[in-house]
Amino acid sequence: MTEMSMDKTYQPHEIERTWYDKWEQSGYFKPSGQGDAYSIMIPPPNVTGSLHMGHAFQDTIMDSLIRHQRMLGKNTLWQAGTDHAGIATQMLVERKVAAEEGKTRHDLGREAFIDKIWEWKEESGGTITRQLRRMGASLDWSRERFTMDEGFYKAVQEVFIRLYDDKLIYRGKRLVNWDCKLHTAISDLEVENKDQSGHLWHFRYPLADGALTAEGKSYIVVATTRPETMLGDTAVAVNPNDPRYTNLIGQFVELPLVGRRIPIIADDYVDAEFGSGCVKITPAHDFNDYEVGKRHQLPMINILDPNGAILPRAEVFNSDSSLNTELDDRLPEAYLGLDRFDARKLIISEFEAAGLLEKIEDHALKVPYGDRSGVVIEPLLTDQWFVAVAELAKPAIEAVEKGDIQFVPKQYENMYFAWMRDLQDWCISRQLWWGHRIPAWYDDCGNVYVARSEAEVREKYQLSHDLPLKQDDDVLDTWFSSGLWTFGTLGWPENTPELNTFHPSSVLVTGFDIIFFWVARMIMFTLKFTGQVPFKHVYVHGLVRDQDGQKMSKSKGNVLDPLDLIDGIELETLVAKRTGNMMQPQLAKKIEAQTRKHFPEGIAAYGTDALRFTFLSLASTGRDIKFDMNRMEGYRNFCNKLWNAARYVLMNTEDQDCGIQNEAVELTLADRWIISRLQETEAQIDKHFAEYRFDLLANTLYEFVWNEYCDWYLELSKPVLWDESAPAERLRGTRRTLVRVLEAILRLAHPLMPYITEEIWQRVAPLAGKQGDTLMLQPYPLAEPHKMDPQANADIEWLKSVMLAIRNIRGEMNLAPGKAINLLLRNASTEDQRRLKETQVLLNKLAKLEQIDLLAEGAEAPMSATALVGQMEILVPMAGIIDKDAELARLQKELDKLNKEIARLDGKLSNAGFVSKAPADVVEKERAKLSEMQSAATRLQEQYQRIAHI
Repeated sequence: MTEMSMDKTYQPHEIERTWYDKWEQSGYFKPSGQGDAYSIMIPPPNVTGSLHMGHAFQDTIMDSLIRHQRMLGKNTLWQAGTDHAGIATQMLVERKVAAEEGKTRHDLGREAFIDKIWEWKEESGGTITRQLRRMGASLDWSRERFTMDEGFYKAVQEVFIRLYDDKLIYRGKRLVNWDCKLHTAISDLEVENKDQSGHLWHFRYPLADGALTAEGKSYIVVATTRPETMLGDTAVAVNPNDPRYTNLIGQFVELPLVGRRIPIIADDYVDAEFGSGCVKITPAHDFNDYEVGKRHQLPMINILDPNGAILPRAEVFNSDSSLNTELDDRLPEAYLGLDRFDARKLIISEFEAAGLLEKIEDHALKVPYGDRSGVVIEPLLTDQWFVAVAELAKPAIEAVEKGDIQFVPKQYENMYFAWMRDLQDWCISRQLWWGHRIPAWYDDCGNVYVARSEAEVREKYQLSHDLPLKQDDDVLDTWFSSGLWTFGTLGWPENTPELNTFHPSSVLVTGFDIIFFWVARMIMFTLKFTGQVPFKHVYVHGLVRDQDGQKMSKSKGNVLDPLDLIDGIELETLVAKRTGNMMQPQLAKKIEAQTRKHFPEGIAAYGTDALRFTFLSLASTGRDIKFDMNRMEGYRNFCNKLWNAARYVLMNTEDQDCGIQNEAVELTLADRWIISRLQETEAQIDKHFAEYRFDLLANTLYEFVWNEYCDWYLELSKPVLWDESAPAERLRGTRRTLVRVLEAILRLAHPLMPYITEEIWQRVAPLAGKQGDTLMLQPYPLAEPHKMDPQANADIEWLKSVMLAIRNIRGEMNLAPGKAINLLLRNASTEDQRRLKETQVLLNKLAKLEQIDLLAEGAEAPMSATALVGQMEILVPMAGIIDKDAELARLQKELDKLNKEIARLDGKLSNAGFVSKAPADVVEKERAKLSEMQSAATRLQEQYQRIAHI
């Protein structure tokens, strides 16, 4: 047991620096090998990343769960690991190579560039895992995995090959999100849709063959936000029920600039109320148009190259992606090689010059941007690898329907089902160098061969050794490899002891935004390859936002770094951190001003435990977690409260008889009450853990520790401890209760606040008769119903009500807390009198009472201040204990001051000019202030009247 002395003030940094290293070096985070298995697989953070508020929030929840289960005696594994983060890592190392060597990855070549990435990973890729340690995350670091390590690579290859052999992976030409800067397909999650003010251009498309509209016009009008795509139009669509165009269905238009005849088709996709009711259809450049094109077997005409520039000749395909050799693939020469946005300008000007520009309207739209590149994403028809998901989705849906996997909160099942029942095949290839290279080879004729290596390809497909083969250059989407996370980390495809012990995992902790991208894909893959679900529960939490509910972003200047909250940061350093490298000076100035306004003295050091407790207290069932610095301040005070309570307990129990050998004790009413309330608290906490209600859990613990143990029980213990004539059994009983309840509190709180609880426990444990080197491995407190004492609970609640009534009277009458007073009780029932007899000593000492008398029925009471506790009336006679005239003068002075301010505010709010011109929130604040002052004046006036009648 560690010998130490408790500082007068709580200093989290001194504590946190030492305890984590001791825990990790002692192997406490590893599975014990004893008890039922409980496992959590950490959602692997990007190897390029650093700890942000979302990580810190999520990992606090997981660590609380794993510490709780470890203390319940489970054989726990919290699997550590990081994701190789294909695009992010490649971009980072490309910039590094360019800055240090002045070279591109193409200058180095694929193998040399990959070597550079591995070098960076070994030197700098562990930032986030070091930061996770700062959060107290008790991951089993000895088993840390990486989605590109050798074992995981084998698992990824195995899954790809088996899916291909089962005809569930195929290569095809389909529309994908294309990043014109990074030259790769990207997932929907990597697309950031930004609200922008744009335009809607209305173009006239001439009708072919002399056709006319119902209104007699020789053209129809289509509206578009992307004029450049019209070069690839293959139809115009109208709603089949739109009477304006019924006669034109099956007719043709002459596509301007290109001269292509394209049909007019009917499709319910068209909203007859939007624009002209006619929609241009460009299947190769719009996701909705792509679906319309497939329904009507329209050709697909790709007009853009990977840079987003106009091709020399269009690429023309049939709706089944086969090459179309019948349509003319020529594009107007003026556009060849033009960037898509330059082509847009030229098309608009040519339409205007030809008299075909009907009008231009302002239009609000969402524009897709690549979250890494920052360029507008283009829907592009490319050759990619896809997973056919329909067959995989069925058992994944059934697993949730049958309850094998349960979502918490349950309503997220609906989101899951909505996605899973409307799945599109999944594009899994990426045009990158960093990642799991696709295990496919091609011969000169384009035939595809899939196996683990070129040698295996030749053997599997019985190819000659001199047939030239080339491996696919693409790598797999990182979501593909992370879909194997729960079983790949445990050694699959080998049948390892870890796989047999810890799979399925117990719970997945994740945000709602990746239910489809990760959760659903893990379920599909894991069921396919292990026959098991990947996890039994999916706990879905909200996303951490600022205190106003805004998304945290660098451009808004509202990003909080969890390490800054733990360690503190000076104002100037915080300003520099938030505005550094900003390309827009005006934005930098705005963010600097906001930072100085919200954090005029920088950010104080709160410590890890206060941050963790804040996160847990905010973990409600909502979609948004509003992080409030005021809550953080309150929970740092909570840590201080617990620290100071421990110091009080130690001062009154160290070197004293605490009955640790179960010697005879006498328990006071207060002792019995706090022991009873502890059992009830333990039962509530157990329920909240089981239901993943961390907000209720944190609040339950806070209320018990702060309000009941610290504010009430410690006070109720003083009359016993300070009573020199108290029997030894009573003293022993109270000391034992003090330390045992505190020790139980430390065990209850440890999963939430590991550092402060471990530090205090080392001092308290011996006094409570506990043995062991660490609090981490102590048994978690569980309620013992036989120790619950409803009578003690009711008696103490009565005592608290009486004491609070007396305190309120003292406050209202401006009586000093230390001034002794008399008490009269009227209408006291038999039960009230019994409780008075049991608690009178406590009441006299804690409420500073000279005497308590029962007022006989019908007897007239002296002029008194009064309060009610149930039917019992509490009276404090005023005669002789206050200077009536002085108190009335003081109250009148306060009333005059209040009435003057009320008159000022009333006049201000009666001024129509102020009410109409001032911002609404300012007016509302003034009204609230007036209402508050009027209420205060009413209370003071009532108090004045009471004293005036004494």
